[in-house]
Amino acid sequence: MTTEQTEPFTAISEMPFDSISVIGLGYIGLPTAAMFASRRVNVLGVDVNPDVVDRVNKGEIHIVEPELDIVVQAVVTQGFLRASLTPEPAQAFLVTVPTPFKAENREPDLKYVKAACEAIAPVLEKGNLVILESTCPVGTTELMAEWLSAERSGLSFPQTVGENSDIRICHCPERVLPGKVMHELIANDRVIGGMTPKCSEMAVQLYKTFVSGECVVTGARAAEMAKLTENSFRDTNIAFANELSLICDQLDIDVWEIISLTNRHPRVNILQPGPGVGGHCIAVDPWFIVASAPENSRLIRTAREVNDSKPEWVLKKVDDAVNQFLKQYPKLTSDDVTVACYGLAFKPDIDDLRESPALQIAQSISKTHNGNLLVVEPNIKQLPNALSGTELVSIDEAFQRADIHVYLVAHREFKEHTKPHRFVVDTIGL
Repeated sequence: MTTEQTEPFTAISEMPFDSISVIGLGYIGLPTAAMFASRRVNVLGVDVNPDVVDRVNKGEIHIVEPELDIVVQAVVTQGFLRASLTPEPAQAFLVTVPTPFKAENREPDLKYVKAACEAIAPVLEKGNLVILESTCPVGTTELMAEWLSAERSGLSFPQTVGENSDIRICHCPERVLPGKVMHELIANDRVIGGMTPKCSEMAVQLYKTFVSGECVVTGARAAEMAKLTENSFRDTNIAFANELSLICDQLDIDVWEIISLTNRHPRVNILQPGPGVGGHCIAVDPWFIVASAPENSRLIRTAREVNDSKPEWVLKKVDDAVNQFLKQYPKLTSDDVTVACYGLAFKPDIDDLRESPALQIAQSISKTHNGNLLVVEPNIKQLPNALSGTELVSIDEAFQRADIHVYLVAHREFKEHTKPHRFVVDTIGL
């Protein structure tokens, strides 16, 4: 067992940053770029999607995140934020690209990180800082440094010359909650994992541009592992709640009542079960630990398998509801039954569909159910291609037309609206 020293870093920047490039303008990259720009730093956001680039340059946003639209419009108008398809020279580069896993074996897929390295390598200059914010397997920051070194043999990197490197390399994982990103980017503590102390020092100077939380310095590998551990811990706790819901269903007990009763214990805090676990972090990150240490990650693997299997249980409940409906109306067939799914996002009140169990469930119903499928998702304007042939409708229309009502996401609109009393599959305790 080894330990790395972690400590708060409060040094005042000796060299203010006036040019930053953020690679990837998604759910983390765009808010981060906007936050730096709001501090009157010149920020270039880089994305491979021309539509995203065009919209940002118009002061618009392509994601749902409270307060982000106001900030983006302001900083673009003021000239502190612009977007491009290609990187340009800057003092610091923040890589905020996706890090999925390969579906066939759940191995980490780092192709986007490598592509980002290949994109920024030609414009790197001596004294630059490169920060990997994307959640990644342990060792990815070092691998990123190797990729950059291979592209720019004329520059020195920490893995070869240590503190005297031309380029500083660091890992600083994001740890914000969708729906509260603009607040948590400022208030949350940041883990700063530099490949050398000077790398960390430079990264702290950068983040102190807007971060009021504590910047805690450690090594790159510890920073990588910390983020994976955070999400694996949460995944395990959710798995307990989801497994408990299966047990209570089998024993004909109300799981919501059991959790409420149990949480009256002063040292117990069971989370709420749901249709599964989604999002790019909790549904993915535990697999990075499993891939790195498969023989010693049995609990983490089991928790992931419990949460991954929950949608199948929900689908069985939908089938049961359809069969109950047909028993009451024996002249009808499944072709005559209309199902409505309420919610597609991976969590309430956002538009993010990544790794969403609700989306997975809706897709499965669309493939196997002979009747109509309606979808109610107030945070999107059109359905993904995987749901072609289904209808995106309002809550009121779903109430009027649907026979079976499947609640998958606890959106604010669903909590505030009157709910149907018959043929309801409620996976979220509304």
